[in-house]
Amino acid sequence: MNKGPISQFIQHHYRHFNAAALVDAAKGYEAHLLEGGKMLVSLAGAMSTAELGISFAEMIRQGKVDIISCTGANLEEDIMNLVAHTHYKRVPHYRDLSPQEEWDLLQDGFNRVTDTCIPEEEAFRRIQEHIYKIWKDAEDKGERYFPHEYMYKLLLSGVMKEHYEIDPKHSWMLAAAEKNIPIVVPGWEDSTMGNIFASYCIKGELKPSTMKSGIEYMIWLADWYKHNSGGKGVGFFQIGGGIAGDFPICVVPMMYQDLEWHDVPFWGYFCQISDSTTSYGSYSGAVPNEKITWGKLDINTPKFIVESDATIVAPLIFSYLLGW
Repeated sequence: MNKGPISQFIQHHYRHFNAAALVDAAKGYEAHLLEGGKMLVSLAGAMSTAELGISFAEMIRQGKVDIISCTGANLEEDIMNLVAHTHYKRVPHYRDLSPQEEWDLLQDGFNRVTDTCIPEEEAFRRIQEHIYKIWKDAEDKGERYFPHEYMYKLLLSGVMKEHYEIDPKHSWMLAAAEKNIPIVVPGWEDSTMGNIFASYCIKGELKPSTMKSGIEYMIWLADWYKHNSGGKGVGFFQIGGGIAGDFPICVVPMMYQDLEWHDVPFWGYFCQISDSTTSYGSYSGAVPNEKITWGKLDINTPKFIVESDATIVAPLIFSYLLGW
């Protein structure tokens, strides 16, 4: 692939330290795909609100992502950005806000994510109106689905199109839905839509069983990994840390140690973008070599860590992989 100006700039200027690690990780990702490997990308933090979709959606469309693990927040916030972008409020001086100013944002219907405030009415409630009908329809039919499958139904139904406020090609969830990319969403309950679903269950309007669980996600992931880890294997590109990363990477030691399937290959590539410092028991701050002791990575698995802000690093690596 002929590389564009961003990629050329990266290769010329990024020669040392975290900059060099960024280039090495991007080249490792590229080599893994060229050699027939598949790639899991995990999204922690608030990468959807940081508009990662501008680059990540194209990664999905070009077949450079085979499976995604993300938090419930990232799952829903990409759709919120799709349908309520013009109502978001930017707060560049967020570090200087007083408790009173934070309270005022709440009273005005804004939930702050660092320097960006999500408009509750336009984002959460606009989705809630439609997703409840999809949840209820499934329950009435005796059907059960995973959280991301309900979101796919929502997007593919077209009922949200009239509310699109960004170029839809910048929505990674829309790109994933159109390609039916598998997603695992550990801890989905810890999201706004998860809270909303729980509220309907408390009110007796829905049953918890209508939503497939995290355990069922792990069972599904074990089957997917078993059928997709041949040859070069599956790589693991981790943006941030937390449950979005730790949940899926554990599928390998679970199969090897708990199921005693001793022919399970380790992850074939690993990269972590994180600014977490190494600390006591922190998954986010653990260096890749620690994962060897947990049966997640092999001694020879290509390992990379870019200790920097994922909102800066991830779009650059994706740009390199896309040849921009």
